[in-house]
Amino acid sequence: MKPIYLDYNATTPHDPEVIAAMRPFLEEYFGNPSSSHWYGIQTKNAVENARRQVASLLNCKPSEIVFTSGGTESSNYAIKGAAFASQNVGNHVITTQIEHPAVMEVCKFLEESGFEVTYLPVDEFGMVRVSDVEKAITPQTILITIMHANNEVGTIQPIEEISKLARERGIIMHTDAAQSVGKIPTDVNLLGVDLLSIAGHKLYAPKGIGALYILPGLQLTKFIHGAGHERGKRAGTENVLGIVGLGKACEIANRDLGKNMTHMRKMRDKLHNGLREKLKDIKLNGHPEKCLPNTLSLSFPGIDANILLSEIKEYMAASAGAACHSEGDEISHVLRAMNVPIQWARGTLRFSTGKFTTEDEIESAINIISDAVIRIKKKGEN
Repeated sequence: MKPIYLDYNATTPHDPEVIAAMRPFLEEYFGNPSSSHWYGIQTKNAVENARRQVASLLNCKPSEIVFTSGGTESSNYAIKGAAFASQNVGNHVITTQIEHPAVMEVCKFLEESGFEVTYLPVDEFGMVRVSDVEKAITPQTILITIMHANNEVGTIQPIEEISKLARERGIIMHTDAAQSVGKIPTDVNLLGVDLLSIAGHKLYAPKGIGALYILPGLQLTKFIHGAGHERGKRAGTENVLGIVGLGKACEIANRDLGKNMTHMRKMRDKLHNGLREKLKDIKLNGHPEKCLPNTLSLSFPGIDANILLSEIKEYMAASAGAACHSEGDEISHVLRAMNVPIQWARGTLRFSTGKFTTEDEIESAINIISDAVIRIKKKGEN
């Protein structure tokens, strides 16, 4: 049997409906969407249909969606594009200490390019304080980039309130929604953001495809230069196969959001409660309520997370922190920013459920994890 999969925040399996939607574009429809003949028209229509599907999930216009190679490119384009297009107005960017590397590394690059970046702290639950954002704003602030939900601990940030601050002051607001799209509502009008990043492989679409929502009228410096694809916003022949998959995944997410949220939360809570019954001294990381419905970050004191992972890897898949970080990181920057004590942080695993997670899998996972923790502790005592 394959190991139980509880690492949906790292990536998701392809939804069967997504595979079915993509298959004709592997087997039959291969045309270049920029071609004016029949073959190109078929793929052009598919791309535009997918654009409508993505826009429907975000409650925006299809013309406000630009397809990219993934969440990392989307955030790169949003942050660099906004910063360089606005550098005649100011040079100050605000972000947090818990962002994904796709944001954090871009901000470091901007610092090397003459911009100033403020990295705001978070509280013990991994949430940024709106008052801290307000205090950090200066006359030179041109961009605020704060993730919608954290990939490691699942805490949902107060994006609506922060966006209101930004809008009142004429500051561009970007959110990395790679982890939230398809798990919780991501209506760009309610969030009030100018830019929003999507990663396809986080919502049951293929890897290598993403999208960026861009508020109409917002000018971004081009990120990729070439021909005039994506209405001149993103050069390169469109990844039709991936775009079709992302579109279908967004349609499914829109259709099943309530059902999936309920199921993922039920599976996550069942895992958490089961482990608490068997292991008394575990610590939950992240906000207990304002959290993604599928994300469970737990610390096991006196346990090395990598040792625990090696004990369970034949039976189940989880991660220590996040899959995107280098293997050399003993403690994630997210847990450090949350001031999680080192004895707890070293023994932290992230479990993330998905729409395909079953109750039987969770029951097995509870036994696998608790038995492994008990074994490791016994070895340490001998």
